[in-house]
Amino acid sequence: MKNNIKVERAMLGLTQEELAIKVSVSRQTINAMEANKYVPSTVLALKIARVFKKPVESIFFLEENE
Repeated sequence: MKNNIKVERAMLGLTQEELAIKVSVSRQTINAMEANKYVPSTVLALKIARVFKKPVESIFFLEENE
């Protein structure tokens, strides 16, 4: 699963640490998601979408072969 977390975070002027605090995870978790090395739980994806005030599917998306 790919995501637009880095772009959305930059648009809000948030650091990885600030986003991590808002969604109750570590900065390393945010970093891993941005690098597409970690797929978040549904709850975490919803929390991130809430921070960005956008639908989950505008932040997270599947690639053709997934």
